[in-house]
Amino acid sequence: MANQNPDSKSKSFAPFANEADVLEVGRLMLENRLDRVTISGDVDLTADRQGLEAARLLHGVLGQVLASLEARKDLPERLPPPDVQTVKNPFV
Repeated sequence: MANQNPDSKSKSFAPFANEADVLEVGRLMLENRLDRVTISGDVDLTADRQGLEAARLLHGVLGQVLASLEARKDLPERLPPPDVQTVKNPFV
């Protein structure tokens, strides 16, 4: 149940380090960004060895996220909204 995508197995998930890392646990996906970690989907933490493995993986990754946030001295109260720009459709 706890599995990482092939790209994530060879390296650790370093929160806020890049725009590329994705970690999958069951059907739960953690996507790395420079200013956020997006968590989407779902996972069943079952009362068996697979559930234990998934829970440990989530605990470890969320612990890294927490440690990274706590280490930042300049955390804003809230991030500003993204600068979204509309571009002309190149296929029209």
